[in-house]
Amino acid sequence: MVKLKDKLFYGWVVVAAFVVMGTTLWGIRLSFGVFFKSLESEFELSRAATSSIVSLFLAFGSTFAIAGGWALDRFGPKIVSFAMCQITGFSLLLTSQTDSLWQLFLTYSLLLAMGSGGIYVVSMSTVSRWFDRKRGLALGIAGSGVGTGTIVMPPFVGFLIDQFGWRYACLIAGITIWAVAIPVSFLLKRDPYEIGTLPDGEKANSVEVGKEDNGIQLGGLSLRQALKTSGLWIIMSVWFLFGASIFLVMTHLVPHITDIGFSGVEGATVLSLSGVATIIGRISMGVVSDRGGRRLSAVICALLQAGGILWLVWAKDLWAFYLFGLVYGFAYGGITPGVTAIIGDTFGLGRIGTILGVLDIGFGAGAAVGPIIGGLIFDATGSYFVAFLSGAGAMLVVTLLIVLIKREVNSVRT
Repeated sequence: MVKLKDKLFYGWVVVAAFVVMGTTLWGIRLSFGVFFKSLESEFELSRAATSSIVSLFLAFGSTFAIAGGWALDRFGPKIVSFAMCQITGFSLLLTSQTDSLWQLFLTYSLLLAMGSGGIYVVSMSTVSRWFDRKRGLALGIAGSGVGTGTIVMPPFVGFLIDQFGWRYACLIAGITIWAVAIPVSFLLKRDPYEIGTLPDGEKANSVEVGKEDNGIQLGGLSLRQALKTSGLWIIMSVWFLFGASIFLVMTHLVPHITDIGFSGVEGATVLSLSGVATIIGRISMGVVSDRGGRRLSAVICALLQAGGILWLVWAKDLWAFYLFGLVYGFAYGGITPGVTAIIGDTFGLGRIGTILGVLDIGFGAGAAVGPIIGGLIFDATGSYFVAFLSGAGAMLVVTLLIVLIKREVNSVRT
């Protein structure tokens, strides 16, 4: 009898583990909007001041993304992911005990960033090493934890807040992350060479395992070489604008919906719908990126994201917000597999963790700026109209920048 492990390429186990981890870590990162008004009310903060909690968290996240990429290249995903899950749960437990804004900056902004800031870099870098021909699909599935996290965590946290208050919601969320995410971290392995195979599960015939695979140079560019290329700075600009746009919208979406007169649960439902659509977008556009081109899939999704935000500007009815959630979720989920695959194709895979960590500076900086911009504009105008328009404009610029990315390593395929 042929054992299941002989049929199943272990790379898919790694992908599944990151889906579970992403559901918890990404889910809690994207749940701040559900906590927003509770914190604003209890600590008597302005929208801008409340937004600064998540903005500082996202700024710190970039630093720990670099550290996570560096640690991943040296210690492997198992050790790094275990530490991330431990710190994330601990940060939420401490946050539940805070009684001042500066303590929130420490327990939420700093410690949660330390725990969850590297999830994108660690997951995408590891999965990129396990796949070549099916890299877009694998990245899309692994990244679908963003979608499942958005489906599960905001309604879960919203329910806990309604029933027990925001403090108990933090406490229970932290324990849940420990119980769910830590066990799956032990399933992770560094790359297919660790188990004696090649990317996509190909058998190691005449190719020397651990060196090269069918002309794909695993060494690629070093960080120093990558920093000298225009491609790295273009991609960093893409991530900056993408991060600013998405976190401006996601941080202020629930407050915007409740300002209009809908309940917090209805606002969280919009987030959940976007999470469902994110899963579909990541997987389907991951396939498109493998078959139709990385660049094409990314451009389509950037344009859809801009269009979705423009729809949000004028949405007034609940069905219109639900439609926004579906379109926007599909778009922001679908753009990531294409751009991430472009990064691997552009710079090679040998130092992919470190390079992704550095590139995440752009995303983290944008993600830190976006919520504060939204809060400042709201405090000044009493409306999110101009803030959301700026988010749409950022994604139009992203579309142009994606077209300008060129490969930097001749031996990788485009």
